Amino acid sequence: MSSSTKLKVLVFIVAYNAEKSIASVIERIPRQLSQNYDLSLLIIDDSSKDNTQAVAQNCLEKGFWCPFMVLRNPENQGYGGNQKVGYHYAIENGFDVVVLLHGDGQYAPEYLPTLIEPFAEQGKPDAVFGSRMLNRRDALKGGMPFYKFAGNQILTAMQNRLLGSQLSEFHTGYRAYSVTALQKIPFDLNTDDFHFDTEIIVQLFFSGARVVELPIPTFYGEEVCHVNGLRYAWDVTKASVKARLIRMGIFFDPKFALQNKATNYVSKFEFQSTHSVAFVQVPERSMVLDLGCADGYLSERLHREKDCVVFSVDVPQEQTVAGCSYQSCDLNTSLPNVPWDRLDMVILLDVIEHLNNPEMFLEHLRAKLSGNDKVKIIVSSGNVCFFITRFMMFLGQFNYGRRGILDITHTRLFTVSSLERLLRYAAYRVEDRRYIPAPFPLAIGLNAFSRFMVGVNGVLARLMPGLFAYQSLYVIRPRPSIDWLLQQAVESAPGLRK
Repeated sequence: MSSSTKLKVLVFIVAYNAEKSIASVIERIPRQLSQNYDLSLLIIDDSSKDNTQAVAQNCLEKGFWCPFMVLRNPENQGYGGNQKVGYHYAIENGFDVVVLLHGDGQYAPEYLPTLIEPFAEQGKPDAVFGSRMLNRRDALKGGMPFYKFAGNQILTAMQNRLLGSQLSEFHTGYRAYSVTALQKIPFDLNTDDFHFDTEIIVQLFFSGARVVELPIPTFYGEEVCHVNGLRYAWDVTKASVKARLIRMGIFFDPKFALQNKATNYVSKFEFQSTHSVAFVQVPERSMVLDLGCADGYLSERLHREKDCVVFSVDVPQEQTVAGCSYQSCDLNTSLPNVPWDRLDMVILLDVIEHLNNPEMFLEHLRAKLSGNDKVKIIVSSGNVCFFITRFMMFLGQFNYGRRGILDITHTRLFTVSSLERLLRYAAYRVEDRRYIPAPFPLAIGLNAFSRFMVGVNGVLARLMPGLFAYQSLYVIRPRPSIDWLLQQAVESAPGLRK
Protein backbone atom coordinates (compact mmCIF):
# COMPACT_ATOMS: atom_id res chain seq x y z
CA MET A 1 0.00 0.00 0.00
CA SER A 2 1.55 3.31 -1.06
CA SER A 3 1.75 6.26 1.33
CA SER A 4 -0.79 8.17 -0.78
CA THR A 5 -3.41 5.50 -0.18
CA LYS A 6 -2.65 4.75 3.46
CA LEU A 7 -5.54 5.13 5.88
CA LYS A 8 -5.04 8.04 8.22
CA VAL A 9 -5.48 6.44 11.65
CA LEU A 10 -5.60 8.08 15.07
CA VAL A 11 -4.92 5.97 18.15
CA PHE A 12 -6.72 7.87 20.90
CA ILE A 13 -5.85 7.03 24.52
CA VAL A 14 -8.21 8.23 27.24
CA ALA A 15 -6.37 8.52 30.54
CA TYR A 16 -7.26 9.38 34.11
CA ASN A 17 -4.91 8.82 37.05
CA ALA A 18 -2.91 6.41 34.86
CA GLU A 19 0.69 7.40 35.66
CA LYS A 20 1.56 3.80 36.62
CA SER A 21 0.30 2.23 33.40
CA ILE A 22 0.39 4.85 30.63
CA ALA A 23 4.05 4.31 29.66
CA SER A 24 3.51 0.56 29.29
CA VAL A 25 0.42 1.14 27.11
CA ILE A 26 2.39 3.49 24.84
CA GLU A 27 5.37 1.15 24.54
CA ARG A 28 3.14 -1.81 23.61
CA ILE A 29 1.61 -0.08 20.56
CA PRO A 30 2.91 -2.17 17.61
CA ARG A 31 5.50 -0.26 15.59
CA GLN A 32 4.59 -2.14 12.40
CA LEU A 33 1.36 -0.14 12.24
CA SER A 34 3.35 2.69 10.65
CA GLN A 35 4.13 0.45 7.67
CA ASN A 36 0.47 0.05 6.69
CA TYR A 37 -1.16 3.21 8.04
CA ASP A 38 -0.56 6.92 8.35
CA LEU A 39 -0.67 6.68 12.15
CA SER A 40 -0.81 9.37 14.84
CA LEU A 41 -1.18 9.11 18.61
CA LEU A 42 -3.38 11.33 20.78
CA ILE A 43 -3.44 11.09 24.57
CA ILE A 44 -5.91 13.17 26.55
CA ASP A 45 -5.39 13.31 30.30
CA ASP A 46 -8.78 14.04 31.84
CA SER A 47 -7.45 16.40 34.50
CA SER A 48 -5.83 13.61 36.49
CA LYS A 49 -4.80 14.09 40.11
CA ASP A 50 -1.46 12.40 39.44
CA ASN A 51 1.33 12.92 36.88
CA THR A 52 -0.30 11.09 33.95
CA GLN A 53 0.38 13.87 31.43
CA ALA A 54 4.02 14.34 32.42
CA VAL A 55 4.74 10.60 32.41
CA ALA A 56 3.16 10.19 28.96
CA GLN A 57 5.00 13.21 27.56
CA ASN A 58 8.36 12.02 28.89
CA CYS A 59 7.84 8.54 27.50
CA LEU A 60 6.99 9.82 24.03
CA GLU A 61 9.81 12.37 23.89
CA LYS A 62 12.36 9.57 24.23
CA GLY A 63 11.77 8.92 20.56
CA PHE A 64 8.31 7.63 19.69
CA TRP A 65 8.04 6.42 16.12
CA CYS A 66 4.94 8.34 14.95
CA PRO A 67 3.49 11.86 15.38
CA PHE A 68 1.96 12.33 18.83
CA MET A 69 0.20 14.87 20.99
CA VAL A 70 -0.51 14.83 24.73
CA LEU A 71 -3.36 17.06 25.90
CA ARG A 72 -4.86 17.70 29.31
CA ASN A 73 -8.43 18.81 29.91
CA PRO A 74 -8.43 21.91 32.14
CA GLU A 75 -11.40 20.41 33.98
CA ASN A 76 -12.45 16.79 34.32
CA GLN A 77 -14.87 16.00 31.48
CA GLY A 78 -15.77 12.46 32.50
CA TYR A 79 -15.22 9.31 30.48
CA GLY A 80 -17.76 10.30 27.83
CA GLY A 81 -16.74 13.94 27.76
CA ASN A 82 -13.12 13.00 27.18
CA GLN A 83 -14.10 10.85 24.22
CA LYS A 84 -16.04 13.77 22.70
CA VAL A 85 -12.88 15.89 22.69
CA GLY A 86 -10.85 13.13 21.05
CA TYR A 87 -13.42 12.36 18.36
CA HIS A 88 -13.75 16.03 17.58
CA TYR A 89 -9.96 16.17 17.18
CA ALA A 90 -10.13 13.23 14.74
CA ILE A 91 -12.82 14.95 12.67
CA GLU A 92 -11.12 18.34 12.64
CA ASN A 93 -7.81 16.82 11.54
CA GLY A 94 -9.17 14.68 8.72
CA PHE A 95 -8.51 11.18 10.05
CA ASP A 96 -10.17 8.17 8.44
CA VAL A 97 -10.28 5.97 11.54
CA VAL A 98 -10.01 6.63 15.26
CA VAL A 99 -9.29 3.82 17.73
CA LEU A 100 -10.23 4.19 21.40
CA LEU A 101 -7.65 2.74 23.80
CA HIS A 102 -7.65 2.97 27.60
CA GLY A 103 -4.65 4.29 29.47
CA ASP A 104 -5.02 1.79 32.33
CA GLY A 105 -3.85 -1.17 30.23
CA GLN A 106 -7.13 -3.09 30.45
CA TYR A 107 -7.16 -3.56 26.67
CA ALA A 108 -4.15 -4.96 24.85
CA PRO A 109 -2.49 -2.47 22.45
CA GLU A 110 -1.05 -5.46 20.60
CA TYR A 111 -4.53 -6.02 19.09
CA LEU A 112 -4.65 -2.61 17.41
CA PRO A 113 -3.76 -4.10 13.98
CA THR A 114 -6.67 -6.54 14.33
CA LEU A 115 -9.19 -3.77 15.00
CA ILE A 116 -7.90 -1.46 12.25
CA GLU A 117 -7.50 -4.04 9.48
CA PRO A 118 -11.23 -4.28 8.48
CA PHE A 119 -11.23 -0.57 7.54
CA ALA A 120 -8.68 -1.25 4.81
CA GLU A 121 -10.80 -4.00 3.22
CA GLN A 122 -13.69 -3.82 0.77
CA GLY A 123 -17.07 -3.39 2.42
CA LYS A 124 -15.38 -1.69 5.33
CA PRO A 125 -17.46 -1.28 8.50
CA ASP A 126 -18.50 1.88 10.32
CA ALA A 127 -17.23 0.56 13.64
CA VAL A 128 -15.22 -2.39 14.94
CA PHE A 129 -15.63 -3.51 18.56
CA GLY A 130 -13.13 -5.67 20.37
CA SER A 131 -15.32 -8.14 22.25
CA ARG A 132 -14.24 -10.14 25.28
CA MET A 133 -17.45 -12.18 25.06
CA LEU A 134 -17.15 -13.82 21.67
CA ASN A 135 -15.12 -16.41 23.59
CA ARG A 136 -16.79 -16.14 26.99
CA ARG A 137 -14.60 -18.62 28.84
CA ASP A 138 -11.55 -16.57 27.94
CA ALA A 139 -13.09 -13.57 29.73
CA LEU A 140 -13.17 -15.48 33.01
CA LYS A 141 -9.72 -16.96 32.39
CA GLY A 142 -8.44 -13.43 31.85
CA GLY A 143 -9.42 -12.47 35.36
CA MET A 144 -12.79 -10.81 34.82
CA PRO A 145 -14.62 -11.08 38.17
CA PHE A 146 -17.68 -13.31 37.89
CA TYR A 147 -20.06 -10.59 39.06
CA LYS A 148 -18.81 -8.34 36.24
CA PHE A 149 -19.06 -11.21 33.76
CA ALA A 150 -22.65 -11.92 34.81
CA GLY A 151 -23.60 -8.25 34.83
CA ASN A 152 -22.07 -7.75 31.39
CA GLN A 153 -24.05 -10.62 29.92
CA ILE A 154 -27.35 -9.71 31.61
CA LEU A 155 -27.14 -6.09 30.49
CA THR A 156 -26.07 -7.09 26.96
CA ALA A 157 -28.98 -9.54 26.63
CA MET A 158 -31.42 -6.87 27.81
CA GLN A 159 -29.99 -4.29 25.41
CA ASN A 160 -30.06 -6.67 22.46
CA ARG A 161 -33.70 -7.42 23.22
CA LEU A 162 -34.65 -3.75 23.43
CA LEU A 163 -32.70 -2.59 20.40
CA GLY A 164 -33.08 -5.59 18.13
CA SER A 165 -29.31 -6.08 17.95
CA GLN A 166 -27.08 -9.13 18.29
CA LEU A 167 -23.90 -7.90 19.92
CA SER A 168 -21.94 -10.27 22.11
CA GLU A 169 -20.94 -7.33 24.32
CA PHE A 170 -22.19 -3.76 24.70
CA HIS A 171 -19.62 -2.83 27.32
CA THR A 172 -16.24 -3.10 25.69
CA GLY A 173 -14.11 0.02 25.74
CA TYR A 174 -11.87 -1.17 22.90
CA ARG A 175 -13.39 0.31 19.75
CA ALA A 176 -12.46 1.66 16.33
CA TYR A 177 -14.74 4.07 14.49
CA SER A 178 -14.90 5.34 10.96
CA VAL A 179 -14.61 9.11 11.29
CA THR A 180 -17.23 9.43 8.55
CA ALA A 181 -19.65 7.46 10.71
CA LEU A 182 -18.91 9.71 13.70
CA GLN A 183 -19.66 12.78 11.58
CA LYS A 184 -23.16 11.43 10.92
CA ILE A 185 -24.17 11.10 14.58
CA PRO A 186 -24.58 13.80 17.28
CA PHE A 187 -22.22 12.16 19.78
CA ASP A 188 -21.59 15.60 21.31
CA LEU A 189 -25.10 15.42 22.82
CA ASN A 190 -24.34 12.19 24.67
CA THR A 191 -23.70 11.86 28.38
CA ASP A 192 -20.27 12.66 29.79
CA ASP A 193 -20.53 9.60 32.02
CA PHE A 194 -19.59 5.97 31.43
CA HIS A 195 -22.78 5.03 29.57
CA PHE A 196 -21.56 7.24 26.71
CA ASP A 197 -20.49 3.95 25.12
CA THR A 198 -24.07 2.67 25.15
CA GLU A 199 -25.48 5.89 23.71
CA ILE A 200 -23.03 5.92 20.82
CA ILE A 201 -23.95 2.30 20.01
CA VAL A 202 -27.62 3.31 19.89
CA GLN A 203 -26.75 6.21 17.57
CA LEU A 204 -24.80 3.89 15.28
CA PHE A 205 -27.69 1.44 15.09
CA PHE A 206 -30.27 4.18 14.55
CA SER A 207 -28.19 5.64 11.71
CA GLY A 208 -27.96 2.25 10.01
CA ALA A 209 -24.23 1.86 10.64
CA ARG A 210 -22.47 -1.49 10.16
CA VAL A 211 -20.76 -2.73 13.32
CA VAL A 212 -18.30 -5.64 13.37
CA GLU A 213 -17.12 -7.52 16.48
CA LEU A 214 -13.73 -9.21 16.76
CA PRO A 215 -12.43 -11.27 19.69
CA ILE A 216 -9.88 -9.73 22.05
CA PRO A 217 -8.24 -11.10 25.22
CA THR A 218 -9.38 -10.08 28.67
CA PHE A 219 -6.93 -8.64 31.14
CA TYR A 220 -7.64 -7.43 34.67
CA GLY A 221 -4.59 -6.16 36.50
CA GLU A 222 -4.05 -3.61 39.26
CA GLU A 223 -5.92 -0.78 37.51
CA VAL A 224 -8.36 1.19 39.65
CA CYS A 225 -11.97 0.95 38.50
CA HIS A 226 -13.67 4.36 38.53
CA VAL A 227 -17.11 2.95 37.62
CA ASN A 228 -19.93 2.65 40.13
CA GLY A 229 -21.35 -0.67 38.94
CA LEU A 230 -24.93 -0.24 40.16
CA ARG A 231 -25.21 3.30 38.87
CA TYR A 232 -23.69 2.24 35.54
CA ALA A 233 -26.20 -0.61 35.20
CA TRP A 234 -29.07 1.77 35.95
CA ASP A 235 -27.81 4.38 33.46
CA VAL A 236 -27.32 1.78 30.73
CA THR A 237 -30.79 0.32 31.32
CA LYS A 238 -32.41 3.74 31.32
CA ALA A 239 -30.66 4.77 28.09
CA SER A 240 -31.62 1.52 26.35
CA VAL A 241 -35.27 1.70 27.42
CA LYS A 242 -35.45 5.34 26.32
CA ALA A 243 -33.95 4.40 22.94
CA ARG A 244 -36.58 1.69 22.51
CA LEU A 245 -39.40 4.09 23.40
CA ILE A 246 -38.00 6.66 20.99
CA ARG A 247 -38.03 4.06 18.23
CA MET A 248 -41.69 3.42 19.12
CA GLY A 249 -42.43 7.14 18.84
CA ILE A 250 -43.23 7.69 22.52
CA PHE A 251 -40.20 9.80 23.47
CA PHE A 252 -38.05 12.34 21.69
CA ASP A 253 -34.39 13.04 22.36
CA PRO A 254 -32.33 14.94 19.76
CA LYS A 255 -29.30 12.72 20.28
CA PHE A 256 -31.33 9.74 19.06
CA ALA A 257 -33.19 11.63 16.29
CA LEU A 258 -31.63 9.48 13.58
CA GLN A 259 -33.52 7.70 10.84
CA ASN A 260 -32.33 4.25 9.80
CA LYS A 261 -33.43 3.84 6.20
CA ALA A 262 -32.84 0.10 6.48
CA THR A 263 -35.64 -0.31 9.02
CA ASN A 264 -38.26 -2.76 7.77
CA TYR A 265 -41.39 -0.99 6.55
CA VAL A 266 -44.79 -2.18 7.82
CA SER A 267 -47.72 -1.16 5.60
CA LYS A 268 -50.54 0.58 7.47
CA PHE A 269 -52.99 -1.31 5.29
CA GLU A 270 -52.09 -4.58 7.03
CA PHE A 271 -53.91 -3.64 10.26
CA GLN A 272 -56.63 -1.29 11.46
CA SER A 273 -55.33 2.23 10.89
CA THR A 274 -56.55 5.54 9.54
CA HIS A 275 -55.23 4.53 6.12
CA SER A 276 -56.97 1.17 6.01
CA VAL A 277 -60.25 2.67 7.29
CA ALA A 278 -60.10 5.58 4.83
CA PHE A 279 -59.38 3.22 1.94
CA VAL A 280 -62.57 1.29 2.68
CA GLN A 281 -64.60 4.51 2.92
CA VAL A 282 -63.71 5.69 -0.59
CA PRO A 283 -66.05 4.28 -3.32
CA GLU A 284 -64.62 2.92 -6.55
CA ARG A 285 -64.11 5.32 -9.45
CA SER A 286 -64.32 8.35 -7.17
CA MET A 287 -62.63 11.67 -7.77
CA VAL A 288 -60.43 12.10 -4.71
CA LEU A 289 -58.36 14.97 -3.30
CA ASP A 290 -55.66 13.60 -0.97
CA LEU A 291 -54.40 16.58 1.04
CA GLY A 292 -51.13 15.90 2.85
CA CYS A 293 -50.49 12.74 0.85
CA ALA A 294 -46.93 12.28 2.24
CA ASP A 295 -45.24 9.65 0.05
CA GLY A 296 -48.51 9.03 -1.78
CA TYR A 297 -49.02 5.35 -0.99
CA LEU A 298 -52.73 5.85 -0.16
CA SER A 299 -53.20 7.87 -3.36
CA GLU A 300 -51.44 5.22 -5.42
CA ARG A 301 -53.50 2.41 -3.92
CA LEU A 302 -56.78 4.25 -4.52
CA HIS A 303 -55.83 4.75 -8.15
CA ARG A 304 -54.49 1.25 -8.65
CA GLU A 305 -57.11 -0.83 -6.84
CA LYS A 306 -60.23 1.36 -6.98
CA ASP A 307 -59.66 3.11 -10.28
CA CYS A 308 -60.02 6.50 -8.62
CA VAL A 309 -58.99 9.82 -10.14
CA VAL A 310 -56.69 11.18 -7.45
CA PHE A 311 -55.24 14.64 -6.92
CA SER A 312 -52.32 14.29 -4.49
CA VAL A 313 -51.14 17.36 -2.57
CA ASP A 314 -48.24 17.92 -0.18
CA VAL A 315 -45.49 20.41 0.61
CA PRO A 316 -42.43 18.88 -1.21
CA GLN A 317 -41.50 20.76 -4.37
CA GLU A 318 -40.58 17.76 -6.51
CA GLN A 319 -42.47 14.52 -6.20
CA THR A 320 -44.43 12.11 -8.35
CA VAL A 321 -47.24 9.80 -7.28
CA ALA A 322 -47.82 6.96 -9.73
CA GLY A 323 -51.06 7.40 -11.67
CA CYS A 324 -52.04 10.55 -9.77
CA SER A 325 -51.97 14.26 -10.43
CA TYR A 326 -49.50 15.70 -7.92
CA GLN A 327 -49.39 19.32 -6.76
CA SER A 328 -47.12 21.05 -4.28
CA CYS A 329 -49.07 23.31 -1.96
CA ASP A 330 -48.61 24.81 1.50
CA LEU A 331 -52.02 24.33 3.12
CA ASN A 332 -51.23 27.05 5.65
CA THR A 333 -51.40 29.67 2.92
CA SER A 334 -53.45 28.29 0.03
CA LEU A 335 -55.48 25.44 -1.43
CA PRO A 336 -54.64 23.54 -4.64
CA ASN A 337 -56.11 24.15 -8.05
CA VAL A 338 -58.50 21.21 -8.55
CA PRO A 339 -62.08 20.76 -9.85
CA TRP A 340 -63.70 21.39 -6.46
CA ASP A 341 -67.26 21.09 -7.77
CA ARG A 342 -66.65 17.56 -9.10
CA LEU A 343 -64.84 16.02 -6.12
CA ASP A 344 -66.38 12.98 -4.43
CA MET A 345 -63.94 12.67 -1.52
CA VAL A 346 -61.43 14.87 0.28
CA ILE A 347 -58.92 13.04 2.51
CA LEU A 348 -57.23 14.80 5.45
CA LEU A 349 -55.40 12.08 7.36
CA ASP A 350 -53.30 13.43 10.23
CA VAL A 351 -53.01 16.84 8.58
CA ILE A 352 -55.16 19.13 10.69
CA GLU A 353 -52.75 19.03 13.64
CA HIS A 354 -49.87 20.28 11.47
CA LEU A 355 -51.64 23.47 10.38
CA ASN A 356 -51.01 26.86 11.91
CA ASN A 357 -54.71 27.76 11.95
CA PRO A 358 -57.01 24.73 11.50
CA GLU A 359 -60.14 26.86 11.98
CA MET A 360 -59.26 29.17 9.08
CA PHE A 361 -58.22 26.22 6.92
CA LEU A 362 -61.60 24.51 7.47
CA GLU A 363 -63.37 27.76 6.66
CA HIS A 364 -61.48 28.12 3.37
CA LEU A 365 -62.03 24.46 2.51
CA ARG A 366 -65.76 24.79 3.12
CA ALA A 367 -65.89 27.86 0.85
CA LYS A 368 -64.15 25.93 -1.93
CA LEU A 369 -66.61 23.04 -1.63
CA SER A 370 -69.67 25.25 -1.44
CA GLY A 371 -72.24 24.00 -3.92
CA ASN A 372 -70.80 20.48 -4.07
CA ASP A 373 -73.56 18.61 -2.25
CA LYS A 374 -72.09 15.13 -2.87
CA VAL A 375 -68.58 15.56 -1.43
CA LYS A 376 -67.49 13.81 1.74
CA ILE A 377 -64.38 14.58 3.80
CA ILE A 378 -62.38 12.08 5.83
CA VAL A 379 -60.38 13.77 8.59
CA SER A 380 -58.30 12.20 11.36
CA SER A 381 -55.97 13.24 14.16
CA GLY A 382 -54.28 11.79 17.22
CA ASN A 383 -55.93 11.71 20.63
CA VAL A 384 -53.67 13.46 23.12
CA CYS A 385 -55.69 11.85 25.95
CA PHE A 386 -54.76 8.32 24.86
CA PHE A 387 -54.15 6.33 28.02
CA ILE A 388 -50.39 5.95 27.49
CA THR A 389 -50.00 9.70 27.01
CA ARG A 390 -52.10 10.31 30.12
CA PHE A 391 -49.96 7.92 32.13
CA MET A 392 -46.75 9.58 30.96
CA MET A 393 -48.13 12.99 31.93
CA PHE A 394 -49.08 11.54 35.32
CA LEU A 395 -45.37 10.72 35.69
CA GLY A 396 -44.49 14.26 34.70
CA GLN A 397 -43.40 13.31 31.17
CA PHE A 398 -44.65 15.19 28.11
CA ASN A 399 -42.33 14.04 25.37
CA TYR A 400 -42.49 14.97 21.73
CA GLY A 401 -41.18 12.45 19.22
CA ARG A 402 -40.47 11.77 15.56
CA ARG A 403 -43.98 10.47 15.03
CA GLY A 404 -47.16 9.59 16.86
CA ILE A 405 -49.56 11.69 18.91
CA LEU A 406 -46.80 14.00 20.10
CA ASP A 407 -45.02 14.32 16.76
CA ILE A 408 -42.61 17.21 17.20
CA THR A 409 -43.95 18.85 13.99
CA HIS A 410 -47.49 19.17 15.38
CA THR A 411 -48.72 22.70 16.00
CA ARG A 412 -52.04 21.69 17.60
CA LEU A 413 -53.11 18.80 19.82
CA PHE A 414 -56.61 17.34 19.92
CA THR A 415 -58.67 14.97 22.02
CA VAL A 416 -61.45 12.85 20.53
CA SER A 417 -64.09 15.35 21.62
CA SER A 418 -62.15 18.53 20.83
CA LEU A 419 -61.57 17.45 17.22
CA GLU A 420 -65.26 16.71 16.71
CA ARG A 421 -66.12 20.02 18.35
CA LEU A 422 -63.73 21.85 16.00
CA LEU A 423 -65.45 20.28 12.99
CA ARG A 424 -68.93 21.18 14.22
CA TYR A 425 -67.93 24.75 15.06
CA ALA A 426 -66.50 25.07 11.53
CA ALA A 427 -69.96 24.19 10.11
CA TYR A 428 -69.37 20.59 9.14
CA ARG A 429 -71.85 17.80 9.75
CA VAL A 430 -70.39 14.58 11.22
CA GLU A 431 -71.87 11.55 9.47
CA ASP A 432 -69.61 8.81 10.82
CA ARG A 433 -66.88 8.42 13.39
CA ARG A 434 -64.27 5.70 13.90
CA TYR A 435 -61.88 5.21 16.80
CA ILE A 436 -58.50 3.85 15.78
CA PRO A 437 -56.22 1.70 18.01
CA ALA A 438 -52.50 2.31 18.46
CA PRO A 439 -50.27 1.14 15.56
CA PHE A 440 -48.56 -1.63 17.52
CA PRO A 441 -47.17 -3.28 14.34
CA LEU A 442 -45.17 -0.13 13.60
CA ALA A 443 -43.55 -0.37 17.04
CA ILE A 444 -43.01 -4.11 17.49
CA GLY A 445 -43.45 -5.52 13.99
CA LEU A 446 -46.35 -7.19 12.23
CA ASN A 447 -46.91 -10.43 14.13
CA ALA A 448 -49.56 -12.32 16.06
CA PHE A 449 -48.94 -10.38 19.24
CA SER A 450 -49.16 -6.96 17.60
CA ARG A 451 -52.37 -7.98 15.81
CA PHE A 452 -53.79 -9.17 19.13
CA MET A 453 -52.90 -5.85 20.76
CA VAL A 454 -54.55 -3.94 17.91
CA GLY A 455 -57.70 -6.05 18.36
CA VAL A 456 -57.86 -5.53 22.13
CA ASN A 457 -57.15 -1.82 21.81
CA GLY A 458 -59.82 -1.56 19.10
CA VAL A 459 -62.49 -3.01 21.38
CA LEU A 460 -61.51 -0.71 24.25
CA ALA A 461 -61.45 2.28 21.88
CA ARG A 462 -65.06 1.64 20.89
CA LEU A 463 -66.10 1.36 24.54
CA MET A 464 -64.15 4.36 25.87
CA PRO A 465 -62.79 6.35 22.93
CA GLY A 466 -61.63 9.31 25.00
CA LEU A 467 -59.23 7.07 26.91
CA PHE A 468 -58.35 4.24 24.54
CA ALA A 469 -58.59 5.68 21.01
CA TYR A 470 -55.13 6.40 19.65
CA GLN A 471 -56.68 8.39 16.80
CA SER A 472 -60.17 9.50 15.86
CA LEU A 473 -61.45 9.56 12.30
CA TYR A 474 -64.55 11.41 11.11
CA VAL A 475 -66.50 11.34 7.87
CA ILE A 476 -68.00 14.80 7.47
CA ARG A 477 -69.88 16.99 4.99
CA PRO A 478 -69.62 20.76 4.75
CA ARG A 479 -72.80 22.64 5.54
CA PRO A 480 -73.72 24.95 2.67
CA SER A 481 -72.63 28.55 3.09
CA ILE A 482 -75.20 31.31 3.62
CA ASP A 483 -74.12 32.97 0.38
CA TRP A 484 -74.76 29.78 -1.53
CA LEU A 485 -78.13 29.22 0.13
CA LEU A 486 -79.19 32.77 -0.66
CA GLN A 487 -78.06 32.42 -4.25
CA GLN A 488 -79.98 29.16 -4.63
CA ALA A 489 -83.07 30.74 -3.10
CA VAL A 490 -82.90 33.72 -5.45
CA GLU A 491 -82.35 31.53 -8.49
CA SER A 492 -85.31 29.31 -7.63
CA ALA A 493 -87.69 32.10 -6.70
CA PRO A 494 -90.64 32.91 -9.07
CA GLY A 495 -90.55 36.22 -10.89
CA LEU A 496 -91.18 39.31 -8.77
CA ARG A 497 -94.75 40.48 -8.67
CA LYS A 498 -95.52 44.02 -9.69
